[in-house]
Amino acid sequence: MYLHIGNNKVVKKSMILGIFDLDSATVSKNTRSFLSIAQKEKRVVTLSYELPKSFIVMTHGEVYLSPLNTSSIIKG
Repeated sequence: MYLHIGNNKVVKKSMILGIFDLDSATVSKNTRSFLSIAQKEKRVVTLSYELPKSFIVMTHGEVYLSPLNTSSIIKG
């Protein structure tokens, strides 16, 4: 099964480790550190020029920043 995560990007559900709300998840210092390290390692993929609302962590290490909120992605 596949899931649309924004801007015509579709990923396999089995490859998703987690879908997180950007506002609430980045309250944690650990999450901010994780995203910072992922960006330095060039593993962060921005799906849109819009302000991201969520991020999706994949099993292969990529992190997608999505303009869709988590509920929209999960319903997809």
